[in-house]
Amino acid sequence: MPDELLALTHRLGDPAKDFVVLAEGNTSMRLDDGRMLVKASGSFMAGAAREDFVVTEVPPLVDLMEDASATQEDLTAMLDAGEHDGIRRRGSIETLVHAAVQSVRPTAYVAHTHPTAVLGLLASVHAETAFAQWVYSDEAVVIGVPLFVPYAAPGIALGRLFLDRLRGYAAEHGELPSVVLLGNHGIVAIGGSADAIEAITLMTVKGARARVQALSIGGISGLGEDAVSHYFERTDMAERRKNLAGTA
Repeated sequence: MPDELLALTHRLGDPAKDFVVLAEGNTSMRLDDGRMLVKASGSFMAGAAREDFVVTEVPPLVDLMEDASATQEDLTAMLDAGEHDGIRRRGSIETLVHAAVQSVRPTAYVAHTHPTAVLGLLASVHAETAFAQWVYSDEAVVIGVPLFVPYAAPGIALGRLFLDRLRGYAAEHGELPSVVLLGNHGIVAIGGSADAIEAITLMTVKGARARVQALSIGGISGLGEDAVSHYFERTDMAERRKNLAGTA
């Protein structure tokens, strides 16, 4: 069990940050052999221990999502990691989200959280369009172009929709998004390091707070694509994005 994954899980689960409460949220790390280490269902991120993570294969989970006849019960059975020290362990119900990322483009870390500041926007009438424009420069640099995925019930329904939208994004942009916005649900941060995951999550939360304040006094006035499009062509901005978000 890598120390980096455990430390990241604790940082994201810190109650003071308000990213998750109770047993919400999950983190994962890609192992050298292509398998994933993912947080177990029912464990609290803030106090997660090494035994609160399970190892799972990616291809069978992708096959399950692509099988139209597969059910939620099939997923529950596949996530069962057996009994350890008298406790039944099962991968998070949202393990499919992590598997979808690894199947589209292998990535070091994935983290799913439910920050209240972001959830407020994603549960509003502005959910689909709230992040359509960047509202400040560092947001563009760190989180790039987000992917919005409408609400689907956690489990196999969300996994299938998430995989479909993620494949579409990768085909259009040639890369994975740094952050996926899940309608009425939360966010998924995708990055090459634990620090990148935390940076992406923090920046998404700040962006949500800025938008809520702007909406409270009349509406959002974004930077516009022309104002920041040149950032991605600048060497200094490319280096900053790589350093902060782990993105080339």
